[in-house]
Amino acid sequence: MKLKKRNLLQPSIGRTLVVCCLFLGIVVLAGCGSLPMRQSAAEVRPGVDYHSFSNPGAVRVEHVDLDLKADFQQKILTGTATLTVKRQQPDAKKLVLDTRDLSIESVEDVTAGGTAGAKPLKWRWGHSDTVLGRALEISLPKKTADAQAEKIRIRYHTTPQATGLQWLEKAQTASQSMPFLFSQNEAIHGRSWIPLQDTPQVRQTYHATIMVPTGMRVVMSAKTVTEKPQQGFFEFDMPQPIPSYLIALAAGDLKTGTLGPRSRVFAEKPYLKAAVNEFSDMEAMIQAGEKLYGPYRWDEYNLLILPPSFPFGGMENPRVSFITPTVLAGDKSLVSLIAHELAHSWSGNLVTNASWRDLWLNEGFTTYFESRITEAVYGADLANMQAVLQWQALEKELQELPPEAQVLARDLRGRDPDEAFTDVPYAKGRFFLERLEQAYGRSVFDTFLRKWFNSHAFQSATTEDFVEFVRNNLLGTQPPHRTGISMGEVKRWIYRPGMPHTFIKPASRSLYKVQQWRDAFVNHNLPAEKLPAKPWTTQEWLYFLNNLPATIGQERMAQLDKVWNLTQTHNSEIAHSWLLLAIKNHYQPAYDRLQDYLRHIGRRKLIVPLYKAMLEDPELRNQALAIYQQAKPGYHHLTRTSVENLIKSTAETTNSQK
Repeated sequence: MKLKKRNLLQPSIGRTLVVCCLFLGIVVLAGCGSLPMRQSAAEVRPGVDYHSFSNPGAVRVEHVDLDLKADFQQKILTGTATLTVKRQQPDAKKLVLDTRDLSIESVEDVTAGGTAGAKPLKWRWGHSDTVLGRALEISLPKKTADAQAEKIRIRYHTTPQATGLQWLEKAQTASQSMPFLFSQNEAIHGRSWIPLQDTPQVRQTYHATIMVPTGMRVVMSAKTVTEKPQQGFFEFDMPQPIPSYLIALAAGDLKTGTLGPRSRVFAEKPYLKAAVNEFSDMEAMIQAGEKLYGPYRWDEYNLLILPPSFPFGGMENPRVSFITPTVLAGDKSLVSLIAHELAHSWSGNLVTNASWRDLWLNEGFTTYFESRITEAVYGADLANMQAVLQWQALEKELQELPPEAQVLARDLRGRDPDEAFTDVPYAKGRFFLERLEQAYGRSVFDTFLRKWFNSHAFQSATTEDFVEFVRNNLLGTQPPHRTGISMGEVKRWIYRPGMPHTFIKPASRSLYKVQQWRDAFVNHNLPAEKLPAKPWTTQEWLYFLNNLPATIGQERMAQLDKVWNLTQTHNSEIAHSWLLLAIKNHYQPAYDRLQDYLRHIGRRKLIVPLYKAMLEDPELRNQALAIYQQAKPGYHHLTRTSVENLIKSTAETTNSQK
């Protein structure tokens, strides 16, 4: 996924459980799963998922059958989830699932098949937590000697509060012809619309039948088996086992366009033509990925362009990545995001982080892989420019994050796992892998990474798994004195805050030239109309704007705007940087565009910094609050949470200063 950041709540834990855990110095386990606990001095146990109640070590879900109907008026899904489970421990007596805001109607054993074979099962609610939801504990029937797998059918419905679903009225969509629904499971939001073992350690295949209003199209992270839009019926099958956070669903007035021999794009009609043109290099990107790290193993790679309220740049759901429309720049300058989501087909979807502590194994690898695909398809110059921009963003964030949040293998016990999605796992993870590449050479490192993907395909891995893999398959290939890297340095990158002294800052010739033009403009040696910016790429504009003095002044802002019409740019990334400058300089000619931007875009990366800058400015705080109240109904739950946490924190800071 690229990129998301969120300030979140601390989960509340029962006092008795916390005291017992601290006293005993252990993690209370349920099979291989664990109960949540507050952060303590106890050492993190690699491979333990502290954000799941489930017990896959005792009973593991292997397949999910969904039969759901979407009710757009009540904003709920109703139906059944039938779980095929296998007991890992022969004497296991219960199955523990993760849920949040689900209404359970019945639980049955349907192993024998047919209505007559269904047998009611006892169930109860287990541990409850503000962030993690509630454990659903199901008593299993007595196992017969020949039973290999059992089927448990859960009849349920979601609630309008499900954090993994967003329901949009038709007026909030691009076509304004039908309402829209989309899911977002990562990190632990899948449990809000499916009762399952919501941990990346559990991979399952799935089959689904979905009913929607007549004329809608449904898209899932699976192969389409049957589609009957005029009857509102769709059937899907995912034969490759995937973690629960990659189960995805969307429904709306979607059209299709062809991108390549194994790629399509789904989009509302106003976006379709632009998307087909923007992503016409899809097959070249897939082939570049395959040349680097082996065959694409998901049969097809499609894109779904979501409404602007989608809170992220993209989500790497297998077979169909969910994508924000803000990347439709018209010149392919933002397609690196597509390279990122495609790269997840290897790093994340194929080899998955075992817990959210290990997120960098997904995102750092993918960000590195993204740069390699970008370089192969669009050239080293673009890849280098993006690396510089990424480093500048990371450098700024490292100045703001506490030390414990600057490590790759971050201790997230007692915290919402969404809090892990900062620039650190993405950018620091990427630069760590580049350091290994620099030490051993690209050819050796590519062979190493290909081996990692092949040997861990369709498995979950921990940080410690990778450290051991580096020890056995990379560090031993050459003496440390020849490469300048050791296991000590590897561990400094992973377990210590900040950037090691061996980090080499990325550089770009193109951006060096932009820096010179920027200096001349700032020093009044060059007027705005003399800037040679007409051929600049998005990355060059971003570097120029991001590196201007924060308070360049209204007069200089007006000069730039008059010549380059930046307030009205259609490029969402450039608009973001420009509007941030407008806020800091009280440049009022851009305020109408700022309000429109915040009301119609829900991507957190683009709008949260704008709200932050306004909320911290006494003159603009009330305006920010008014805009948020207007925009709030169209924002995703995750976006609302981020902005509301900002409102709360800035208010507390203001009050403390009085």
